[in-house]
Amino acid sequence: MRCIYTLLLVACTLSGFAQVNTKPLFEFDGNSTTRWSSPENLNGKKGAGAMENYGAKGRPYLNLPAGKSVDLLNIKGLGIINRIWITINDRSPEMLRTLVVEMFWDNQTKPAVSVPLADFFGMGLGKMSSFQNALFASPEGRSFNCYIPMPFKTGAHIRIHNEGARELSNLFFDVNYQLTKTWNPANLYFHAYWHRDTATTLGQDYELLPRIKGKGRLLGINAGINTNPQYGSTWWGEGEVKVYMDGDRQYPTLAGTGTEDYIGDAWSQNAFITQYTGCLVSDEKNRQWSFYRYHIPDPIYFTTDCRMAIQTMGSSFRKEVMELQKKGAKMIPTSVDSGRGKTRNLYKTGIGFDDKSVTENFALFYRSDDWSSTAYFYLDKPINDLPALQPLAIRTYNLKASK
Repeated sequence: MRCIYTLLLVACTLSGFAQVNTKPLFEFDGNSTTRWSSPENLNGKKGAGAMENYGAKGRPYLNLPAGKSVDLLNIKGLGIINRIWITINDRSPEMLRTLVVEMFWDNQTKPAVSVPLADFFGMGLGKMSSFQNALFASPEGRSFNCYIPMPFKTGAHIRIHNEGARELSNLFFDVNYQLTKTWNPANLYFHAYWHRDTATTLGQDYELLPRIKGKGRLLGINAGINTNPQYGSTWWGEGEVKVYMDGDRQYPTLAGTGTEDYIGDAWSQNAFITQYTGCLVSDEKNRQWSFYRYHIPDPIYFTTDCRMAIQTMGSSFRKEVMELQKKGAKMIPTSVDSGRGKTRNLYKTGIGFDDKSVTENFALFYRSDDWSSTAYFYLDKPINDLPALQPLAIRTYNLKASK
């Protein structure tokens, strides 16, 4: 019984502002009517499922030609999406970044979500992984599951757009939702934002989420990094996560202590999976990492605005760092550390690692790498003012095949 109530507590926390999925398993919910949208019954029309081929599995999937879109759901009314499942027959890195998930709420024409397929479902770098956490799952690395509750007041539209030159011959999907009779005024709309910078600017934080205006909740991020070869095998994850909220400008209210620290790890970052934090890719050979954190037990609410960033910073022993500098590696010194609890800050002092006054052995520095990320958040309106999804050429640049 304790397990059942734990699951219910998680469901309540995730739904946050929705009026469904908060009742005990044994209690009837008279406010909701269940519907499934799939190729066998698009939009989940009453009594219209499995009609193809006289009910003998007539249309389990759709094809998606190059340059075209297909709707997974397009309905009017009041309700909440509880689960989305998809699988496709072409799961190459190029296809995973070519297909775009778009979501529109309440008959808006600008999408609240416009994110490459795998990235939306919690998998960065255009790579499939076998995992399960609180929001997403891919049990054997062949499917896409999302359990984020998504309320809508007057309509919901989800579609997949194929921006590439290849047809996708098999697209299977199932969108599970409920029509509801009442709207909770505290409900928030789900949004997601994807971004990539193939060569971050020295000394500038990578922006996980540009400033958004309104009231809402920051749900979390997944991020991926391809490290720059000029830095060799040095550690890339000294950067601290920052969340600017409710009027913060120069300095944030929320600040972490390092990249692996943000996801609950320590002293570098190996592969692991937990409910709220994890690292799906830890590939020393290809110098790639992909990680996530979802703020479910530790919610981040904002009232007027929110912005999220991470420093692009690395470290190694000072001798190694100076050797890389001699070979042309571009960096900005930020600090040195003795390893005995003493840090000396160098940023904006004009003092370099080779200065005679510097005796500490460990060096931290700003660096330039290839970062990409998806940020998930709720907002009190069905649209946002974020930039449009970046072009296909940026999304598919220098993709590396899975191991």
